[in-house]
Amino acid sequence: MDGNTNHTLAELVQDLSGWEHFKQTTWNYIVDPVNWTTWLTVVLKVIIIYAAGHIVNMITRRAVSHMIQEREKSPLKFDPRRTKTIGKLIGSLISSTVNFFMIILILSQFGFNLAPILAGAGVLGLAIGFGAQSLVKDVITGFFIIFEDQFAVGDVIQTGTFKGTVEEIGIRVTRIRNWTGEVHIIPNGLITQVTNFSSHNSLAVVDVTVAYEADLEKALVITKETVLRVYESSDLIVKEPVVLGVQTVTNTDVTLRISAECRPNTQADIMRVLNLELMKALEQNGLKKIG
Repeated sequence: MDGNTNHTLAELVQDLSGWEHFKQTTWNYIVDPVNWTTWLTVVLKVIIIYAAGHIVNMITRRAVSHMIQEREKSPLKFDPRRTKTIGKLIGSLISSTVNFFMIILILSQFGFNLAPILAGAGVLGLAIGFGAQSLVKDVITGFFIIFEDQFAVGDVIQTGTFKGTVEEIGIRVTRIRNWTGEVHIIPNGLITQVTNFSSHNSLAVVDVTVAYEADLEKALVITKETVLRVYESSDLIVKEPVVLGVQTVTNTDVTLRISAECRPNTQADIMRVLNLELMKALEQNGLKKIG
């Protein structure tokens, strides 16, 4: 019984001695000026890294906001909701990237081994890059389409063999509806060349054919009067049409050519109006229009 008691007391004394040693070691570590200097240095570095990351995020947000405002002032017809959505997406992407590197730098100040983290992120990025090359290409091309003002919703464009009105510009695909109603869904990565019919004024070219025997001078006067009347009554024509003169001459007829600068993608409507008015004017003045 005495042996067991002595053994228990010895263990208790040893535990108390170990606890006292732990407290003393901890206290010495806390009050050591060298350790305080190290901690303050780490805290200062963390604050600097955090402040730098915050400043970078603030600058990028303002840059994206300025870019969005410039796009909204563009003459092309952008969908404001889509533009703001893309702006937020870009801002979020940049912010996430900055925050990731900021966390990595902060962890490095506390002695964490970052090699496994960076290696894992590299392997993951490589796997995503190989597995989704076409998707990444579509997304990147979609961003460039929007921010380079290549075309916008409502524009009439042609890319490859597809021509029609742009109904939607997505991050991955673009939807185009042609004049007969079919909708073409085209991955952005396949859009390599684009012809935009809606970004600048268009030119309507009309050929008027009269009989070879007709009074040519009279036909020219009537043609000029008619196109001037159409110009004054239409808000789609931006400049007074020009009667260029005789385009072709055959054994049976003479062709006169007229050009009219009109609003973007309205040349077909203007050509129809001019053809109708010229046909009526020539017939009313006894100048038969052939064809």
